[in-house]
Amino acid sequence: MIIRMLCITALLAAGLTAVATAAGAAVPNRWGFAHVNVNNGVPDIARQAGSWPAGPTVTVTPGGIGQTYVRFPQIGIPRGGIVHVTAISQEAVWCQVQKWGQSGADEIVVVQCYRYGGAAVFTPYSIVFSESSGRMAPPGAFGYIHWTGSAIGSTYNSSGVANNVGPTGVGVWTVTLPGLGSSTIAGNIQVTAVNPSVPARCKVSAWAPIAAAQQIQVRCHNATNVPLNTGWNLTYQRERAITGGVNPPRNFAYVFDNSPANPGPYTPVPPAITFNSQGSFNDIMSAGLGFRLVSFYQVGALPDNVQVTAFGTGPEFCNLLTLWNTFGVDVRVRDVVCYNAVTRVNQPSFTTYVSAR
Repeated sequence: MIIRMLCITALLAAGLTAVATAAGAAVPNRWGFAHVNVNNGVPDIARQAGSWPAGPTVTVTPGGIGQTYVRFPQIGIPRGGIVHVTAISQEAVWCQVQKWGQSGADEIVVVQCYRYGGAAVFTPYSIVFSESSGRMAPPGAFGYIHWTGSAIGSTYNSSGVANNVGPTGVGVWTVTLPGLGSSTIAGNIQVTAVNPSVPARCKVSAWAPIAAAQQIQVRCHNATNVPLNTGWNLTYQRERAITGGVNPPRNFAYVFDNSPANPGPYTPVPPAITFNSQGSFNDIMSAGLGFRLVSFYQVGALPDNVQVTAFGTGPEFCNLLTLWNTFGVDVRVRDVVCYNAVTRVNQPSFTTYVSAR
């Protein structure tokens, strides 16, 4: 399957209404991730880590049906940062962020999960929180934006230039990350819906890099397949971990499955859409309709985290069928699974992996 991305440059540029915010002043970077497999207590201890000192753990408190409060210890910030969540389920479900912020010394993220159609449900999920500041020296590039629904909230750009967002239709936005451009598609993108009150899910619907910037289109839907104006979070990474920061871990990888009907195993092209920090490779193969087995070699080390985002102009979305596995130094994501409504479909998707080591 050939994804025609570069031809949308004019479309993206034409709809752009600039709403820009410069990156904040330099502050200590913070990050944390977890596999949330309980709705009360301490989640999976083997797959949680963060920039806090040794001793405390991530904890989870239940809210309403399908709602959980995730407490990352001692990394609270008054405002800012970015959060991504990915549901882990054998059903057509997703998780979204409702809000996040500081509580004492800690950072609390409120997550809500839904079945397709809008019924609230608890499901395990993978979550990552990070905050970056200052410029990052090449190689690599990193940027994120929290769109509140009407304006840019938190934002970061490793080149030091202000990011831009412009609504281009109902449930569609154009994102420009200046200074992070590339001659061809390169890197990885993650998008998560942010909405405190109604079901919302978001994805990447187009990607058109140019030399001066990354241009990305975000598309969101409601509990079914109706376009929805909502908040969202977007992170772009190129030769950087999803946790950002100026000191990336040794072990991380990402891949863009841009040929989802390919039975594989195959490594996507162009080469810049797949990256492995250990200089090894990543590959993908079919595990059945809508199921994609993603393997990252030589980078596996617990504790670790995986995030997934769908790509395409339709209402499709993706999650994780079950928890990924780390075998020695290799990682098997079994599987990335994508849906249109409740039907499994072969769908392009982005997968990113990060270890704390």
